[in-house]
Amino acid sequence: MSVHTPLGAPGAATGRQALLRQDAEGLFPGGVNSPVRAFRSVGRPPLILTGGSGCRVQDADGNVYLDYIGSWGPAILGHGRQEVVDAVRGAALNGFALGATSPLEIELAQRIRAAVPSMQRMRFVSSGTEAVMSAIRLARGGTGREIVVKFAGGYHGHGDSLLVDAGSGLATLGMPGSAGVTRGAAHDTIVVPYNDRAAITAAFETYPGRIACVIAEGVVANVGVVPPDPEYLEWLRAFTASSGTLLILDEVISGFRVARGGAQERYAIAPDITTLGKIIGGGMPVGAYGASRELMALIAPEGPVYQAGTLSGHPLAMAAGIATLDLLTPDVYEGLERAGARLEAGLREAAAEAGREVAITRVGSLLTVFFRSGAPTNGAEALASDRDAYGRFFRAMLDEGVLLPPSQFEAWFLGAAHSDSDLDATVAAARRAFRA
Repeated sequence: MSVHTPLGAPGAATGRQALLRQDAEGLFPGGVNSPVRAFRSVGRPPLILTGGSGCRVQDADGNVYLDYIGSWGPAILGHGRQEVVDAVRGAALNGFALGATSPLEIELAQRIRAAVPSMQRMRFVSSGTEAVMSAIRLARGGTGREIVVKFAGGYHGHGDSLLVDAGSGLATLGMPGSAGVTRGAAHDTIVVPYNDRAAITAAFETYPGRIACVIAEGVVANVGVVPPDPEYLEWLRAFTASSGTLLILDEVISGFRVARGGAQERYAIAPDITTLGKIIGGGMPVGAYGASRELMALIAPEGPVYQAGTLSGHPLAMAAGIATLDLLTPDVYEGLERAGARLEAGLREAAAEAGREVAITRVGSLLTVFFRSGAPTNGAEALASDRDAYGRFFRAMLDEGVLLPPSQFEAWFLGAAHSDSDLDATVAAARRAFRA
């Protein structure tokens, strides 16, 4: 890859990217196939990325950037890791989806169960969204109840029942948060503030015996990184168990990232149901949900809860996942923790030197720089951050050759390919960007 050359002024469109953006806008809503890729909240035209190697990506005009998006999490080893590429190539030579169970599905599931013991049995699906939708169906089927409790600011994919507004911040039945979602679909979802024990207690008192499950991210990471308060997840685990309600831990982001066993290893809890996403496929389209043997026995064809998928357990995704998980050794996690601490400390120092008031939150290799005073403890506080200030910071960092998530409310993803010199270069760029 060539050395990074700065982009033009914000909003400029030059070179091959401009032509590709024009074509994309005629083909896709907003010119993208997922909204965050549009870069609209940071005031820049979307990048058209053509390749990645290690911790760097390249755009269609040949500019190279230090990457902290990391394919939104799964590029924990870096882009194009040779062992993973070789595994996918080998699987492809045997054909793609063959329409029956592959030995690779069994191999990957064994590795996942060893790392996440609460997933005694599991089912592979094609995305994290699909995993969450299936987990909620299983929770309702297993309890005979209908109501789902989620946390304001928690994102669990675009399933209808979870696209709801936070309302007043008290325990209220959800209202649709997207056009096309009916009141009926959202009606049985309750939204409460994160890290708020009283709100959870009030919801259960208001709807006794009716709540099927509480779903929580292992680490809140879709309003930026918001860690759980000390012992909050442990309390939530005990509270739901005492109420006959299932706890779903959405580890689509935190799984195999904040620890090999995810947030449930880091915080020493065992949820009833776990959902995992694309990291278990090394960036290939994949997801999984799992639970105890007894609960998973409710899934068809053994039980009455139906769920199916033609491409579930796709051999290429399974091969990539096996290779990725085999490379995630204890040394890798120790290195990620050190890298996260080094970057966090450097950014704090850079912000202080610039006189910039920011709050930096981190869990392992997940990090967010919030443009606000004080670290947020829930979604509402996170959303009060200064989005315009983040946009200026993002643009300045991009001009320095550092690609951050194009939203104040997304996590930075560090990977094993980020060297100390890469982290130091990022901090040096931030010293200048904080003054922008």
